[in-house]
Amino acid sequence: MTNPPDERGAELQELFFETSQELLQALNEESLKLEKHPGDEEIVRSIRRTVHTLKGDSAACGLRELSELAHQFEDALSLDTAAGHEALAEIAFAAADVFAGMIAAYHLGRAMPATEALRQRINELTSAPAAKKSRRKKKSTEVAPQSGKDWTDSEKRALAQAQAAGLAIYDIVVKIDPHCTMPIAARQLIQNAISGIGQVLVVRPDAKSPAASKQVEFVAASSQSEEQIAAKSRIPTITGDVSVTLIAAASSPKSSAKTAPEAVPQSPAPVVEVSTTPASPATAPVQPAPVEIQAPAPEPVQGITENILRVEAGRIDNVLNLVGELIIGKSMLQQTLNEFGKRYPKDLLRGKFADVMAFQARVLNDLQRSVMKIRMVPVDQLFRRFPRIVRDVARQCGREVDLELSGQETDLDKGILDAIAEPITHLVRNAVSHGIESPEERRSKGKTPRGKIRLHALHQGNQVVVEISDDGRGIDAQKIRAKALELGMVTGEEVARMSEPEILELIFRPGFSTAEQVTEVSGRGVGMDVVQSVLQRLKATIHIETRLGQGTTFRMKLPLTLAIIKALMFWVEQRLYAIPLNAVNQIARTTESEVHQVDNYEVLQLRNQVLPVLRLGRRAVTEIGGKSSKLFVLVITVGEKKFGLIVDALEGEEELVIKALDDQTFSTDLVNGASILGDGKVVLILNLPAVVEHVARSRPEETGLTNCGILLNHADRARLALGAVGGQA
Repeated sequence: MTNPPDERGAELQELFFETSQELLQALNEESLKLEKHPGDEEIVRSIRRTVHTLKGDSAACGLRELSELAHQFEDALSLDTAAGHEALAEIAFAAADVFAGMIAAYHLGRAMPATEALRQRINELTSAPAAKKSRRKKKSTEVAPQSGKDWTDSEKRALAQAQAAGLAIYDIVVKIDPHCTMPIAARQLIQNAISGIGQVLVVRPDAKSPAASKQVEFVAASSQSEEQIAAKSRIPTITGDVSVTLIAAASSPKSSAKTAPEAVPQSPAPVVEVSTTPASPATAPVQPAPVEIQAPAPEPVQGITENILRVEAGRIDNVLNLVGELIIGKSMLQQTLNEFGKRYPKDLLRGKFADVMAFQARVLNDLQRSVMKIRMVPVDQLFRRFPRIVRDVARQCGREVDLELSGQETDLDKGILDAIAEPITHLVRNAVSHGIESPEERRSKGKTPRGKIRLHALHQGNQVVVEISDDGRGIDAQKIRAKALELGMVTGEEVARMSEPEILELIFRPGFSTAEQVTEVSGRGVGMDVVQSVLQRLKATIHIETRLGQGTTFRMKLPLTLAIIKALMFWVEQRLYAIPLNAVNQIARTTESEVHQVDNYEVLQLRNQVLPVLRLGRRAVTEIGGKSSKLFVLVITVGEKKFGLIVDALEGEEELVIKALDDQTFSTDLVNGASILGDGKVVLILNLPAVVEHVARSRPEETGLTNCGILLNHADRARLALGAVGGQA
């Protein structure tokens, strides 16, 4: 049973909205190359292929306005004068922006962006003197197939590469059922089917041609037989007659002695450029004689099976939530098994239960790792957008900047990657506008006129480190200090006690800005506080390293994932809390007498190191214990600083599934979330950066009471928010 036409159209549109982002990114990257190498005809052809693919895909989905604009731009790119046009790169950038706006409008149901300015600029290409369609002379070594088609150089090159890889070349003509109500969508479905058995090299006629609703012709490379290809091309209620003709027989691959693969499927999007020269409507397939296709110095392509399935991120999140529930269930079973062992220590079933639990834990851990890997994506998906951003901001600010990317293959959770896009964008824009000097200023300092910004990512334990560096003027701590005093963010007494790293962190305060005037890029005092708030929400940290006249580095440390963490649990005022295990450096015992007060703040000397002390509970001095009261001290790292966290007792390590809590239930940033243990207890997961900042602002005599009161209140509300679990409220 086939899907109704409207369902097929909706499915095609969703596929287009996903794949179009790659096309837009490719268009931006090719435009950047063209800007550096103006007049390069190969880059212009690459841009034309990308625009053609966008045109064909949008036409197949019925997105008429986008298809027509892309068709107009593609036609202009086909002119002999296009490659030499001075503003071609600028027009390509503008087209990428307009295309992105139109796709977003289609997807979100918004009003279409204005296209008149872009159309006028495209008309400049078509109205240039001596503008005419490209006509490339055939090289004597190339033999065109006897099918009456004038193939382009890129098409011939693709055919030669496929033949060199040991694949046969077929001409496939498929008539579309005259009763089919969506011939454009049918064309795309047919192409998807053929892509499953081979590599589609050419598609004719053009989607805008009147003949496109009657039949479609493909040239494909495949190792399968004509009968198999014909069978795969037939789709009930969509296709009519199918004709498959061999153009060039398979030859032995020159690059490998291995046999050709069974199939060479490609992406459902159109692969190669189709000439925009009007072609005569095809009415019947011409039977060409087999001919060998040649091209100068072809590079053999490898037949790679792309077994890729596109899945909505929400579905993966649902699976991950279910895995989290299974982990909670495992904890409950383990708790029950422990109670059973205490009650019946000699029962033979105890050993069998333990074996079953061990097996279940192994499988569950493997399942968890597998699901987590599905969510992991390379940071290249984020880094790829920054060359265009740096280029645009540099032009606005009158800077000359090179961007260097490294570590793009580093994997990170998709949710975290999406969340840090805005913070990194702010940091990169600030690096261009604030960090990099003007070319004249750089020359006066003995630097090269072009500044350099570097984006680097790497794995470090169970964290990902992302660095944004520049070789600009650096950050002047004294200027930050003076500006903070002027804005009333700190008092003279407070700033006198601050170290240089603490002064630099003032730039993350809301409303802070050192810009002399407000511009499109900077000066409004927003942006850096957004960076800090987003990173705190992600349980991430940021550290600044700067040297005057040499540059600045922002180093962000991000968790690999947000869903499940290994945590250390402890008790404060008979309530259970947890912090990420990777934030704990060591656990020590001390007494109340070892805690001293210096400048109205409590400190502790531990192994020749003086640590600021954080108290979550009330001061532990009692009439019974006095100064000899025993304390547990957790040495934690927040950013690049160490603190001593005083707690009442330790519960142990546990793998916790983080449960998000409603903002209406929690109005504090001291807590990142909560989790449920196997016995039904609710444990709050603390946000250490926020806790440290809160304690720093509190008066020492009130610190413990204030924090304890807030956290105890939220602990009770969290139990109500998460409900009764395991028979406990």
